[in-house]
Amino acid sequence: MQTAYITHPLCLKHDMGAHHPESPARIHAIEDQLIASRLFGYLLHLEAPEATREQLERVHEGQYIDSIFAASPGHGFVALDGDTLMNPFSLSAALRAAGAAVMAVDKVMAGVVENAFCNIRPPGHHAERSRAMGFCFFNNVAIAAAHAMAYHGLRRVAIADFDVHHGNGTEDIFRDDPRVLMCSIFQHPFYPYSGADTSNEHMINVPLAAGSGGEEFRNAITNHWVPALNAFEPQLLLISAGFDAHREDDMSMLNFVEADYEWVTQILKEVAGKYSSKRIVSMLEGGYELHALGRSATTHIKVLSGL
Repeated sequence: MQTAYITHPLCLKHDMGAHHPESPARIHAIEDQLIASRLFGYLLHLEAPEATREQLERVHEGQYIDSIFAASPGHGFVALDGDTLMNPFSLSAALRAAGAAVMAVDKVMAGVVENAFCNIRPPGHHAERSRAMGFCFFNNVAIAAAHAMAYHGLRRVAIADFDVHHGNGTEDIFRDDPRVLMCSIFQHPFYPYSGADTSNEHMINVPLAAGSGGEEFRNAITNHWVPALNAFEPQLLLISAGFDAHREDDMSMLNFVEADYEWVTQILKEVAGKYSSKRIVSMLEGGYELHALGRSATTHIKVLSGL
């Protein structure tokens, strides 16, 4: 069964300036590597719809959503925080990114595909219920989880986040919702300086020190994530797929390589095979060294697809 590949041309139009690391070239870097690897043509290509107001309001305050719409500029840039800017296309891109997450859930729940990868931007996991930050406007993975529960009636949804930065927004949204298990690793201390001391029964945060590499990553997954996922028995597995912990990415000080992303994806596939009828939805978060991003994301997608 094919892996769905979901994106939208408007995700390329969101631009925060010539020197901003979260650039449109990130999408091209992944697609170019997929083409070079002869994998691109084997994926089911889908174009993301816009997320609806109802879908956004499951995880974001209505007043916050209104503020994002109101801030959208007719020209130039508007800064929502020091790292997060909007151009005239940013709102449309953010709505398509969130819509990709919803579409991916619908496709795997319908059995059209076993899994999906959303090559989308802006990313989402730093967006809190009522706050944009860290390049993020709407929390795509949270919107996917909430849609799976509200529309498809799921009672247990797991989120695995291996971005180098803690997914503070996802935790903010689901901290008090035991229907969602969030498993994350992240460099600490590091932006957004959260997560190291906020774990609970369904928030499995594993901070890693600067300089950590594949051994520490694999120990964290084996000793913390896998037992929690086995106990939770998720009906759907979502992935916040950040590739900025790669040793070539100067956004961070972790030392992962493609083999680590291959390994963790296989582990997550095994969990989904046991409990989730193989259903996985993966969404792009970070990853800013373009060559490393392309190779890492392609490795991840190759494992998802089984090709």
